[in-house]
Amino acid sequence: MTTKILKKQKLRNNEYYDIQDVFDSLYSESLENKNFTKLMELITNRENILLAYRNIKKNKGSMTKGTDGRDITFYSNMPQDVFVKHIQNMFRNYHPKSVRRVEIPKPNGKMRPLGIPCMGDRIVQQCIKQVLEPICEAKFHKHSYGFRPNRSTHHAISRSMSLINMNKLHYVVDIDIKGFFDNVNHSKLKKQMWKLGIQDKNLISIIDKILKSEIDTVGVPTKGTPQGGILSPLLSNIVLNELDWWISSQWESFQTDHDYTSIRKNGYVDQSNKYKTMKTTNLKEIWLVRYADDFKIFCRDYETANKIYIATKQWLKERLSLEISEDKSKITNLKTNYTEFLGFKLMAKPKKGKYVCQSRMSEKAQDSVTTKLKHQIVYMRSNYESKQVNKLNAMILGVHNYYKIATNVSLDFNKINYLTSITLHNRLKQVISDKPSTSKAFKKFYGKYKGKIRTISNVSIYPINGISTSPPMNFTQEICNYTVTGRALVHKKLNNNYHLLVRYLLNNVRDCESTEYSDNRISLMIAQKGNCGVTGEPLNICDMQCHHKLPKSQGGTDAYKNLIWVNEDIHKLTHATKEETINKYLHKLKLNEKSLEKLNSLREQVGNLTI
Repeated sequence: MTTKILKKQKLRNNEYYDIQDVFDSLYSESLENKNFTKLMELITNRENILLAYRNIKKNKGSMTKGTDGRDITFYSNMPQDVFVKHIQNMFRNYHPKSVRRVEIPKPNGKMRPLGIPCMGDRIVQQCIKQVLEPICEAKFHKHSYGFRPNRSTHHAISRSMSLINMNKLHYVVDIDIKGFFDNVNHSKLKKQMWKLGIQDKNLISIIDKILKSEIDTVGVPTKGTPQGGILSPLLSNIVLNELDWWISSQWESFQTDHDYTSIRKNGYVDQSNKYKTMKTTNLKEIWLVRYADDFKIFCRDYETANKIYIATKQWLKERLSLEISEDKSKITNLKTNYTEFLGFKLMAKPKKGKYVCQSRMSEKAQDSVTTKLKHQIVYMRSNYESKQVNKLNAMILGVHNYYKIATNVSLDFNKINYLTSITLHNRLKQVISDKPSTSKAFKKFYGKYKGKIRTISNVSIYPINGISTSPPMNFTQEICNYTVTGRALVHKKLNNNYHLLVRYLLNNVRDCESTEYSDNRISLMIAQKGNCGVTGEPLNICDMQCHHKLPKSQGGTDAYKNLIWVNEDIHKLTHATKEETINKYLHKLKLNEKSLEKLNSLREQVGNLTI
């Protein structure tokens, strides 16, 4: 869940390096179908390279080493000018190093291969991604939700539920592409990039080298985009974008001879008259929802569903050289069976004379959540300190936040609670108590819970069956990282994400921290609603510090009143003594009078002069 906040941090990084205007221009020009032949100038630009470093350095994978044994610290220790020239030189005669192969378990028990590029190659890929993304975002279909800025699985589920409830589409075509990431045709991908307007031959040559990077112990691939590379998600969306628009052209974006579009007073583009007219023709109503290589086509009847199933299978084979898995691909009548999507299962059930979507966790998801919670409980048998209880709470909060959009999710978590409670009692009965010790975080998220509360090491466990359904919201299409109005909507939504910060804090407790400090910093985050205590701007995982007003070296404590959450720049400015450093951050932050007053109060308490 914390990836949402990391994505917002990348947007802030764009603005910090004064490169946002460049990305905005690429987006607007792409909307106008301009061809881009000199992208390498932007990709190797100093600001773009520094932005790539900043976006990577605090990613949790930045300490993961490639085949050359280097992590981000190798580049962190370089002088800035040396680092920039090093990356620019890599681009001039680019030869990627071999990719480290690792395998991670899949939910079905099988292993998923990942390719981990060397850190230098990751920085190169990030530089390319930053420039290509605005171009591609302008061309991607609006109902593609995977690996895209500001979009999530919840948006895909919400769209699916809307098609069932509002459009009354009760047949769904499930297409499972056989080994999609391993079978992408490189030549076809390069042609698709060219068609999108990405026509810098030097860049396409570099991307071709990235695709053909040698995989350690495997060899040089002739097809596929290795999962684990920074560019791979974007490239996979480029491949399937052609499929999106082909399906969309059958109904949603079908060009009629007459323009039936009307504009409402609020600016909404109304195409309802177009679709009403189309329903009187022989055209078949179909709607697409895609998340990465997992997609569904919603239809009104079985005949239409069967035709689009056959047509899509043939199209994938002929146009993209991709085959489908026959045993996993099917047509589902939602009135009689569930369809599974992204860990949920959806079905249309009768209610008050009409069919409405009812959703639950899939069986695989239930088993996975139960297993993970049990594993943590078993581990706590030998290590039941508060840190491990907080980790269990973070896991519970995380799965609640993800699955809360299901209409009947309480039934699923009642079952999970029953199964895990048995393990909890059997493994931890000697240290568990029924006496509540509820923190501010507990009261915030589960204050209305009336059931039994279990406590270990003076930390109450979040109730597994204490989940409340929260209906998902459709994606607001105006949200965009590359327009002024779109970014304003992104920043507005930041204030709603502080529960993700709380979960992060629960899951990341350092051994050297006192129990008082660990609890107070979470309570304080809730009290500040995830905002900086000086500027009032939203905090994020990559940019926040819990500051001791009176330093511990001067007798300060971990008491709640002695703590305040601030962003990193405010924290540095609080402790800064050199005039050059102070001026640097004052210029960067542009504090108003009220914020400056709060800052000076913090500076005085640490023993520094006011500004």
